Amino acid sequence: MNATSAAVACAVTFTWLGMVLAISFLETPLKFRAPGVTIPIGLGIGRIVFRALNLVEAVLAAAVLTVIAAGGPSASVVILAVVVAGALAGQLGLIRPRLNRRSDRVLAGEQLPRSQAHLYYVACEVIKVTALLLLGITLLAV
Repeated sequence: MNATSAAVACAVTFTWLGMVLAISFLETPLKFRAPGVTIPIGLGIGRIVFRALNLVEAVLAAAVLTVIAAGGPSASVVILAVVVAGALAGQLGLIRPRLNRRSDRVLAGEQLPRSQAHLYYVACEVIKVTALLLLGITLLAV
């Protein structure tokens, strides 16, 4: 892979990683511990925050994939990029719609048990974070 493409892809990858870590693993759990934040308020805030995060992630994913494709990537870079993009696609296409339907119901006043979909979303976040970290490290080695 050429050095310029690797450097740009690496910068975008670590920016993306930082955003996911800050929002998914720091802001989101802390939000529900703040005084006065009820489940409906937290869900409303979370929907706005994750809608924005996911939009930015889609843009970053497109940028990373484009730069990597143009740079003559190694097989390991391609595999890691596909894992990251696949995890994001799974979240956006399969899990988020279920979570949105559930949060609509909660916001409408229904009392629902904990959602398994949240666990799947978190599992995808862990996969995505791990793959982003490995992708960034791999790109640094170019």
